[in-house]
Amino acid sequence: MKPRPFIAVALLAIGALAAVAAVDASAKEPAVPTVMRATSLPVEGRLASFDAATEWLNSAPLTPAMLRGKVVLVDFWTYTCINWQRSEPWVRAWAEKYKDRGLVVIGVHTPEFEFEKIPENVRMGVEAFRVRYPVAVDSNYGVWRAFANRYWPALYIADANGNLRYHQFGEGEYERTEAVIRQLLREAGSPDPDDTLARPDPRGSEVAADWANLRSGETYLGSEQATGFASRAPAVVGGNHRYTAPTALRLNQWGLAGDWTVRRDAVAGEQAGGRIVFRFHARDVHEAGNGTVTGQRLYQLVRQEGPTADRLFEIEFLDPGVEAFVFTFG
Repeated sequence: MKPRPFIAVALLAIGALAAVAAVDASAKEPAVPTVMRATSLPVEGRLASFDAATEWLNSAPLTPAMLRGKVVLVDFWTYTCINWQRSEPWVRAWAEKYKDRGLVVIGVHTPEFEFEKIPENVRMGVEAFRVRYPVAVDSNYGVWRAFANRYWPALYIADANGNLRYHQFGEGEYERTEAVIRQLLREAGSPDPDDTLARPDPRGSEVAADWANLRSGETYLGSEQATGFASRAPAVVGGNHRYTAPTALRLNQWGLAGDWTVRRDAVAGEQAGGRIVFRFHARDVHEAGNGTVTGQRLYQLVRQEGPTADRLFEIEFLDPGVEAFVFTFG
């Protein structure tokens, strides 16, 4: 829920971040978990309206009245959020396994960054993450406000009478959430299809984090939320400034080198040769940025196969024009 969760590598980006997309490791096949039973599920409210959606993908517009008789799972997401990406395989699997039993999954895409409002980018995210269920595009936060939501990802489940009966903020609790789905489907008159749970198929950045060895949390680069900045000169907000990389970095510190503009939401490279350096402790490194080669998305930079330790990564951009927003780790 945006929880403020190998060799040292230098990556060269031709044009922008597109060329730094690194490794796409396949997930190990998970064991089939045991079906658990849900317990008492109080009524938490009513299924809110989707009328404020600016567009619908994969479906005509849906309303609570149209969904009566169905169990409805509403998933708030934004396509560069690593926490959503790691939970999405489960949502995909539930949508497929239970669609003929009365479950309707609705994704609500509410952007965190301005570039996530661009319709072509949302469609790219839908395609890249194999989202086949209906998506309400919520670029103006109207559906977000209707649900009084505050998190990415956030799940809300309504029963066949339109009552909200369960919510889950952030990653995890997958078996519990699926038990709720099955219980509400039973209440609606649909028997369990079998005694096994859905089988997710995570790929690349969707693979669950190595939580036992994760020591680096989500790190924003824009002035509004930046932490850990350690270049020799302090950040100058709102104008082009030349930075020098620090000679040494402690864990979770980062710095800029070259000509950059620090904005509220991002840092923007102004000349060729700009660099970002970061000392981290994690298996995976991801970065959400605005690239001129393959688009505005999150890029997986590093997936280590060996033991996890403190490492230093450095990215050099061969052309100006890159925008970097946030680093996440797994």
